[in-house]
Amino acid sequence: MSLSSNLLKATLSLSLSPSISFSSKCRFSSSVFPPRPRFSRVSRCFFSTKTAMGSAPDAAMDAVQRRLMFDDECILVDESDNIVGHDSKYNCHLMDNIESNKALHRAFSVFLFNNKFELLLQQRSATKVTFPLVWTNTCCSHPLYRESELIEEDALGVRNAAQRKLLDELGIVAEDVPVDQFISIGRILYKAPSDGRWGEHELDYLLFIVQNVHVNPNPDEVADIKYVNQEQLKELVRKADAGEDGLKLSPWFKLVVNNFLFKWWDHLEKGTLNEIIDMKTIHKLT
Repeated sequence: MSLSSNLLKATLSLSLSPSISFSSKCRFSSSVFPPRPRFSRVSRCFFSTKTAMGSAPDAAMDAVQRRLMFDDECILVDESDNIVGHDSKYNCHLMDNIESNKALHRAFSVFLFNNKFELLLQQRSATKVTFPLVWTNTCCSHPLYRESELIEEDALGVRNAAQRKLLDELGIVAEDVPVDQFISIGRILYKAPSDGRWGEHELDYLLFIVQNVHVNPNPDEVADIKYVNQEQLKELVRKADAGEDGLKLSPWFKLVVNNFLFKWWDHLEKGTLNEIIDMKTIHKLT
């Protein structure tokens, strides 16, 4: 092998290894991260990542979750939801980065109801890196740094991402959840540690949709599912608060339940949901 080939291999190995510590400050990059949206002056932030993929304590990470953590690029935003850069799911969910760099990324939470206005819940799989085996709303994930999911008009990029993840996690086909049927209700900003090493710091879009769907959960993502009415959810919350049966709810779901959900649910059943939609306010919840 030629010297130039060896040099190229070494350069690529160095640039791709997450064991390298980069500056915690965002820097503008002219590199191409396909698919590259046509943005001007959007930076890629390289946060410090002290553990190489495959080394302790990441060696036990599920292979599917490892791929998603390193391959998926989240959208970094400021507290006003302006895009400031992008970085891997891995870097965005390390508590060291969240605490030291205030890493904040865009997310969404889907609340899918059937025609009886029962809410579909999921229990996150045991292999999830953050909040394994907790119960939460229908689908919670991130729009990625790709052109179709960066469209800001009417939150179309977020709604495109929601449709994608409903298929990935729950096997719900796109035809069952048309993008134009998602209703963007509001946005919250929250921070929550998971296990000390991992956590969430998200600007979260809350999406409602009423559709009867066929569900085929992906076991890499979902351990269990159930539909609940309002009274059944209140009992679930009571048990989680009391620590019964080891039941836990995700922190973002609890924030939505405690602050908004039952009021919004009433409006949904009455057909008056448009009266409470507020996409101007970003609710900072703790």
